[in-house]
Amino acid sequence: MKFVDEYRDGDVAQLLARLIRQEAKPDRNYRLMEFCGGHTHAIFRFGIVDLMPDNVRFIHGPGCPVCVLPAGRIEAAIKLVEENDVILCTYADLMRVPAGKRDSLQKAKARGGDIRMVYSATDALAIAQANREKQVVFFAIGFETTTPPTAAVLKIANAMQLTNFSVFCNHVETPPAMMHILSAGEAKIDGILGPSHVSTIIGSQAYADCCDKYRVPLVIAGFEPLDVIQSVLMLVRQINAGEASVENQYTRAVSKGGNKKAQSLMAEVFEQRPLFEWRGLGVLPESAVQIRSEFADFDAEKRFGMQAIATADIKGCICPAVLRGMNNPDECKLFGTACTPEDPKGACMVSSEGACAAYYSYGRYRAAESKA
Repeated sequence: MKFVDEYRDGDVAQLLARLIRQEAKPDRNYRLMEFCGGHTHAIFRFGIVDLMPDNVRFIHGPGCPVCVLPAGRIEAAIKLVEENDVILCTYADLMRVPAGKRDSLQKAKARGGDIRMVYSATDALAIAQANREKQVVFFAIGFETTTPPTAAVLKIANAMQLTNFSVFCNHVETPPAMMHILSAGEAKIDGILGPSHVSTIIGSQAYADCCDKYRVPLVIAGFEPLDVIQSVLMLVRQINAGEASVENQYTRAVSKGGNKKAQSLMAEVFEQRPLFEWRGLGVLPESAVQIRSEFADFDAEKRFGMQAIATADIKGCICPAVLRGMNNPDECKLFGTACTPEDPKGACMVSSEGACAAYYSYGRYRAAESKA
């Protein structure tokens, strides 16, 4: 299969792994955070962990848009549906994420709420066009990858003067979260596998300040197994050389400056949100976006007077620590017992990009064997 098989060649993977084992110094540890959940799944799905020497360890980061959304934002959406005659549209993964008091969007739908799963912001717009008698709210989440499509839909709705459509904006930004984790110093990170899809939008240069300030190297890595293994080798070499710069392994999709058209679109519709709460990371300044005043008529938070809701995570769930790189999923008492993909207690088990889901799908037997 063109452009897939080339990045899954077992012989090349073994060659790259041998180079890593040769170049990784035995007297030091290499703690590498994969910021994006797509990398976490690639690492486990393709057995990349087994190719690494013992002193090269992967630390899982917060790069899953569903995982980093605090329960209070989901509760606010549920309250919106149940107190107003609206149709709420959102992505499938978000439906099962636990909110407060063991609630979720899926349970709110079962109680009669008109909550619909969509594949894109455009789908939500189409539902609004087909239901002019109802208010339709798109529950928008995601990093810089999904922000431009939401911006495009808001521009279209504005041009159409569509009065029954609005967006509950929860789009967040990658570099501020990355800098927060490094500044906290909890996870003791030696290098970062940078997110690839996000980087196609913001470009490799967006991480330069992060590397300079915290002296941590970053390699933007693709999602195929050879992408990840090669990126690990690039990080090991930087760490050995005492360097801390941004390198781009994913050159087939990421440029230095990123997608200027998408950036311009985002800047036209969104502005920096002064404060935003992240699950696990707390309230971070200028780490998310909000809808500009020019598009305020389409801002669901303003249209419906939505208020922030403080909600605690489910007792025993260590998702917040997993998102900060402090713990592995199998260190949670609920993992694989009370918390499974069929009955998730934490966001990291729900999402297809969550670290707990990756461990459960590909790594739980390995973890059990290592403990035996």
